[in-house]
Amino acid sequence: LKMFSLGSWLPALPGLAWGWALLDALLQGLVGACAVSVLCSLLKVYLYTQCLNDPERQEEKEAIRTQRRVLDPLHVVVLTGVLALVGSRVAALVVLEFSLRAASTVLSLSKGAHSSQLYLLCQYSLGCGVSCGLSFLLEGAPHGTCNLVLAAGLAGLLAAYARRLARHVCTLYELHSRARYCGVCILLLASGHGIPWLLRNALAITFAVADLAAVALINRDFLSTAEAVRFWTPLTICYTLLVIYMQEESRQSAGGQLVYQTVLVRMGGLFILLLTVGRWTDILHVFISLLGELWCLLRAGVMLEVCRRQVRDGTHRPDAG
Repeated sequence: LKMFSLGSWLPALPGLAWGWALLDALLQGLVGACAVSVLCSLLKVYLYTQCLNDPERQEEKEAIRTQRRVLDPLHVVVLTGVLALVGSRVAALVVLEFSLRAASTVLSLSKGAHSSQLYLLCQYSLGCGVSCGLSFLLEGAPHGTCNLVLAAGLAGLLAAYARRLARHVCTLYELHSRARYCGVCILLLASGHGIPWLLRNALAITFAVADLAAVALINRDFLSTAEAVRFWTPLTICYTLLVIYMQEESRQSAGGQLVYQTVLVRMGGLFILLLTVGRWTDILHVFISLLGELWCLLRAGVMLEVCRRQVRDGTHRPDAG
């Protein structure tokens, strides 16, 4: 089977090894970006169908429908580059921070009122989680690049089909759901309310694997238990304080600015932490992560506003979480 390992055909040169590492990083970033694209497309389908069924939310429906579709491929390209540039150490920290924040949010909201908004807020963390998981699972694999090529191809197909589904729903669902002659629209009409349940289970599995991978990727840099304790102790304290602060802010205020303020606070806390226990490359990766978070939030701005209106108007149903 060595004939299928591309690296076995070429001489072992340091520059060539760096080139393969860059290719692997790009492929991991592409898989993560495609996972984010699938998440956004399915949420777009769900929110559109929910708005369509409510006469008072036709303005929100039109806002979702008129989103610029040409930006979807650009979103994948930009996110692929960002995820490829972010180191595994900072990506792992982003995954752990979001997992702690998500667990706190789920436990504090028994009704799941912000579940759809939480799915949108996890975009960049999801990309980092997929990238971390692939990096950990394929570490040292003899055919890792080939496996990543196959994973990227499958992820690309899923993302393309999810975007096609969202385009079909936003264009023809209103007509097809009344005429009852389109199998896809009939299926969504009957079981479209189950999309959040599907996303919740998929994200729970993804972040469970990503958290294990993140801990392993971070711990591999420590030569002793004392070094690990010096890193994990301030990290745990910092993340706990961040979660408490964000929970208090979310209770006191609501709105679009709070989302961006939260991103700045989180990345600022991570920046200060890594100034004391990190490396200079980690600082650069924090700034790249900040750009990635802001890009994802800007791209999902319309859907975030729809979710905020759901919460504000009290129209979010318990089965949607």
